[in-house]
Amino acid sequence: MRYKCLIFDNDGVLIDSEIISNKVMVEMAKSVGVDIDMDYAMKNFSGVSLQSTMDYVEREAGEKLPADFEQEFRKRTFELFKTDLKPVEGVAALLDKITVPCCVASSGPRKKLELSLEVTNLLHKFENRIFSCYDIGVWKPNPDIFLYAAEEMGFKPNECAVIEDSLAGVKAARAGGFDVFGFANERNKEEFEKLGAVVFFSMDELAGLLELQ
Repeated sequence: MRYKCLIFDNDGVLIDSEIISNKVMVEMAKSVGVDIDMDYAMKNFSGVSLQSTMDYVEREAGEKLPADFEQEFRKRTFELFKTDLKPVEGVAALLDKITVPCCVASSGPRKKLELSLEVTNLLHKFENRIFSCYDIGVWKPNPDIFLYAAEEMGFKPNECAVIEDSLAGVKAARAGGFDVFGFANERNKEEFEKLGAVVFFSMDELAGLLELQ
């Protein structure tokens, strides 16, 4: 493999959480009178800050969200994570094949990252190598989280590859000068490719692209 470091997004790449988080958001948006299509939520809310999603819901509602909206969202998703969260299919086997340093760089808060990785039995793969946008106060599609992770890991952007599944994440990685592999579906495949991502549809396919044995 030609990369010295691999930087993984968390939600949707390592853990199969996007469907849980977006389902909770759609339900909570409905409680304030905002109907959101699940496909729209998956495309537009994945990989971005919770605040930007809440701002969207608030604009659509035309009034301030309840003061405990974020707290309630975190509570509901955390509870579902404990019971329903699974690792992305094939990711454990992929991680076992990787011999270079790897880390997580995510928009989620550290508590959520550690919980989700612990529940899915992946935390031991990333001990002390978890970087959150909350650490630096800047969110994707700004590239700073990936630049921060690379620097903390001791590598330059051109020595790393980023593994992402969201448009915001792909944009962030490309803006930072990183090669990016986009975990895609038929809905976002063309957009990923236009942004310069190498598209893949399974972890086995990614293993081949990374030339892992």
